[in-house]
Amino acid sequence: MALIEFTKKGIYCKQGDFYIDPWWPVNYAVTTHGHSDHVRFGNKYYLCHTLTKPIIKRRISEDLNVETLDYGESIVRNGVNISFFPAGHIIGSAQVRLEYKGEICVVSGDYKIEDDGISTAFEPVKCHSFVSESTFGLPVYKWQKQDIVFDKIKSWVSDNITQQKTSILIAYSLGKAQRLIKNLTGNIPIYVHNSIANLNEVIINAGVNLPETIRITPEITKDELQKGIVIVPPVMRDSRWIKNLSHPVTGICSGWMQVRAHRRWQSADAGFALSDHADWTGLMDAITATGAEKVYVTHGFTAAFSRFLNDNGIESAEVTTKFGQEDDEENKVDLAEQNETK
Repeated sequence: MALIEFTKKGIYCKQGDFYIDPWWPVNYAVTTHGHSDHVRFGNKYYLCHTLTKPIIKRRISEDLNVETLDYGESIVRNGVNISFFPAGHIIGSAQVRLEYKGEICVVSGDYKIEDDGISTAFEPVKCHSFVSESTFGLPVYKWQKQDIVFDKIKSWVSDNITQQKTSILIAYSLGKAQRLIKNLTGNIPIYVHNSIANLNEVIINAGVNLPETIRITPEITKDELQKGIVIVPPVMRDSRWIKNLSHPVTGICSGWMQVRAHRRWQSADAGFALSDHADWTGLMDAITATGAEKVYVTHGFTAAFSRFLNDNGIESAEVTTKFGQEDDEENKVDLAEQNETK
């Protein structure tokens, strides 16, 4: 019997009687990470990585009943051994390894292969079946090394300061924002939106080392912001607040910026192809490393990616989920993020 099945509530393990990243409230939810399309309010019990616990409590509710595991640790539920391994997506993100009577299944959640220096680096896990995302599952999506991307951002900011423009980087509050902060810290002050500052506090209190930033308050002047780097979430992109700054220019940080049509569609002044998801090569490398006999493809270009795997000798099946290719990066409307902008 297969270890997982795909239901209207999400990925279900019948033997263990639990769901992984369920879309609707369930009794027991195993959570891969803290993004809103993977963890929801209303579950009776949550199991997640140690660093994810304070994040979901901050974003959802302090009253959540949460168990935690570190990477490599395991628990047994109804005979199913559950353990976590690094996904490299964001801080605390985990692949879920299930083992039952010799059968091993790994549910990856979201992941990326490149070590971003702040999330625990992705670790491939041998298994019989593997559930993989395909957010960027087309050959056109191949990332440059992150050092090159960050150099481009730094150069853009420097030019803006010289021209007395205010540099606004649009980045998701959980994951992308912390990655930018980690890699852009230096002589230029970094100002962050309230939603990002709140999450930074939670992450730092959990023991993660993050560079110092400045929370944006009404007391901070436009002239101050113009001399620094301003990071805000996607929900702020078209806000009156940005339009009222001194000569604002926006740069969207997202894998979708790899394709010029997306840049034009988003009407941004600049686009930087920086993603917390695996690119085409990363997806293929990860899947090959698992040695999986069967791959289930979710999120993104599922049909095209699954067809490619089958055509190349890797048995694959497309899985339709509640979320699609436009439900990530800067296109995702995050309820926790929205609440913090009010």
